Amino acid sequence: MKTIKFTAILMIAMVLSVKLMAQEQLVVPLSDPGKPYKLNIDLVSGTINITGYDGKDIIVEVGGDKRKNDDRDRGDHNGMHRITGGDNLDVTAKEKNNTVSINSGSPMKAVVLNIKVPQSNAHMKLATINNGHISVNNVNGDFEVSNINGAINMENVTGSVVANTVNGGIKVFFKSVDPKAAMAFSTLNGNINVTFPANLKANFKLKSDRENIYTDFDMVTDKSAPKVTKTVKDGMYRLTMDEWVYGKIDGGGPEIMMKTMNGSIYIKKAK
Repeated sequence: MKTIKFTAILMIAMVLSVKLMAQEQLVVPLSDPGKPYKLNIDLVSGTINITGYDGKDIIVEVGGDKRKNDDRDRGDHNGMHRITGGDNLDVTAKEKNNTVSINSGSPMKAVVLNIKVPQSNAHMKLATINNGHISVNNVNGDFEVSNINGAINMENVTGSVVANTVNGGIKVFFKSVDPKAAMAFSTLNGNINVTFPANLKANFKLKSDRENIYTDFDMVTDKSAPKVTKTVKDGMYRLTMDEWVYGKIDGGGPEIMMKTMNGSIYIKKAK
């Protein structure tokens, strides 16, 4: 019933067409408020903004990114000018057993989701591909975050993070970390900038192909000899080298992997 009601609200909103660029607020109650919950969001085009608050429901504000949608249609089309159309949104949320799944039925239209969630006991899988970023602020839990063409920014989070993007930077500020959880941060084109609590204990596996690695922690590093692979095929010889930097903070702990090709890595100590 929650899914049907949610969709019905959106159907009413869709009548507004271009007017829907103003955000519509939707409330998704959890089956068991106060207990651990899951939030899964999977977009093709759009932005995801998550903020923790002192409440029990998940509150979703749905809006369109008019600038992104208009970018597709700047030509005059043989003297004809666009009046309206193509700006309706179709977003669906489903809740079952404290798991909320949100996706868009119009994958090529950029949507903006501004979502308020309970601060604690969260497990989140957040993904988008084009025309947007992902941000998370003031939430406790574990996070799997994936973007392709955009940045990932996380502020005042507690727990563990696995973050991956291709064309964009990653910036994370931890209030505290799960002392037993391994974490990973990777991008192809962008910097990785992570601030950890001063009492961090961790093993690091680090690689920046074309830039540098920086830290203000007292890290004991071991730059081992690069892994060399030799292959022969059809009379052709190939030699590859894979070089990582390994380090420990405060005697070591769970592994934290950071990797970028075109960017620097910053490992910061919270002040």
